[in-house]
Amino acid sequence: MTLSKTSLLFLFAAATALAVAARTFAQAGPVANDNPYFSGSETVATHSASDFVPDGGLSKAIWKRAKWVEFDHDPTGKTENPAVMTRMAAVWSDRYIYFAFSGRYESLHVYEGEDVSKERWELWNRDVVEVFLNPRPERISHYYEFEVAPNNQWIDLEIDKTKTPFNDAAWNSGFEHATKIDEKNHLWLTEMRIPLSGIGVDKIHDGDQWRVNFFRAAGHGGDQKRTFLAWSPIPQGGTFHVPNRFGILRLVK
Repeated sequence: MTLSKTSLLFLFAAATALAVAARTFAQAGPVANDNPYFSGSETVATHSASDFVPDGGLSKAIWKRAKWVEFDHDPTGKTENPAVMTRMAAVWSDRYIYFAFSGRYESLHVYEGEDVSKERWELWNRDVVEVFLNPRPERISHYYEFEVAPNNQWIDLEIDKTKTPFNDAAWNSGFEHATKIDEKNHLWLTEMRIPLSGIGVDKIHDGDQWRVNFFRAAGHGGDQKRTFLAWSPIPQGGTFHVPNRFGILRLVK
């Protein structure tokens, strides 16, 4: 079969267009790989027009209006632990980000007879609630850790997974916290107030998306005897410090 000159020109133009398109796609790369996070967990922090000092009480109107999430599964997401079901909510103001926790308990395990005004290294070896917070998700390896125990002992750490050691307890965010124990209902309650200036945030804009995970540790003895919860599952388990499994915290007015 003999092709006309017009047909040959048409085929040449079509081949050129396909080559350009293929080269452009190769340069752009697959869009899905641009996001290093692998969590479908998402929650909302609502806005508070005024600030308040944490006292451990969760009956405040601001917490009643907040969005609460529940979690009782272990970090891998496979095992449920309803005896330590935990609820969490977040709100923000122009100066602070606040977190509240309400957790069921059967018994409480804390460091006894210590000065709770001082930061407690290895607090995670007793009962705690924890916030891992990354207000700059593009820096996936850099985030902040906040822990509070039922007796209001605390620790805050700056985390940089590119360093050894990666957890800096000398860092101080200036965060405030308070707890209450509701013995009748077997709940322990926690409020945290973290200054935005302490985590390098100048201003929150409506719709900002941070990365975050929430944890709970409960029980006495070694890790094999204790119960651990994670809001955003970490299928591989082994450690809480897996930042690409952090979920989304959306800050809205």
